Amino acid sequence: GGSSGIGAATALELARCGARVILATRSARRGEAAASRIRRETGNNEVLFMHLDLASLRSVRAFASTFLRQEPHLHLLINNAGVSAGGTTEDGFSLPFQVNHLGHFLLTQLLLERLRSCAPSRVVIVASSAHCAGRLRPESLGRPPSGLFSTFQDYCDSKLANVLHARELATREQGTQVTCYAVHPGFVNTSLFRHAPLWLKPLLLPLAWLLFLDASEGAQVVLDCATQEGLEPLSGRYLTDCGPRLPWPAGRDDRLARALWEGSERLVGL
Repeated sequence: GGSSGIGAATALELARCGARVILATRSARRGEAAASRIRRETGNNEVLFMHLDLASLRSVRAFASTFLRQEPHLHLLINNAGVSAGGTTEDGFSLPFQVNHLGHFLLTQLLLERLRSCAPSRVVIVASSAHCAGRLRPESLGRPPSGLFSTFQDYCDSKLANVLHARELATREQGTQVTCYAVHPGFVNTSLFRHAPLWLKPLLLPLAWLLFLDASEGAQVVLDCATQEGLEPLSGRYLTDCGPRLPWPAGRDDRLARALWEGSERLVGL
């Protein structure tokens, strides 16, 4: 998710540090433009675009296959892309749940052996304080919730899945030097709000411009988790710009984390 918003700001700073950066984005036009812009601004020519559509598990597998064939090293995976719109994917899952969780889950699993072989390495998952309203039910994973605010609930559910994914991944990767962090970047004015209901936009958009962080500010905690030394003891934790924080109770439920992991494996065919 590096073509705009927090992802682009994160990629820009990593490139400034001299990293080789792969922008994995859905739009080739926007992805190529972002990579070109970052190369120009930083003087770092090791910034590349590769196509990835998280709403398609077929695309996730194709991306992972291409990446593993072309790139011998992987030290940092930032799962940042996300949507808040309703809808259903080609795989039959709700759009927010697949893009925000299932696609990232499959991608991480397909790249995990490379992360292990290049350890110490990190996985950073951009979550949200919206996980506080998440209500995951293992028997209905991937199906949109019912009710008047189903799309908002779906988004919150996916953000809870992000927090639990990081928690369970850290547990399973103990001793491998692969660490994982769930991050709340703050309330950031990004294109995520383009999916807000029409009746809400006149209220939300002015508020976003006045009070929310810009993308570079929101990227800071993501960059901290990506680059700060000594974070290994915090693997699996939920972090904000104020440091590690306890997630809401559902985000600390280890039984739910295991059930989500096992359900996600089943849904993506692992």
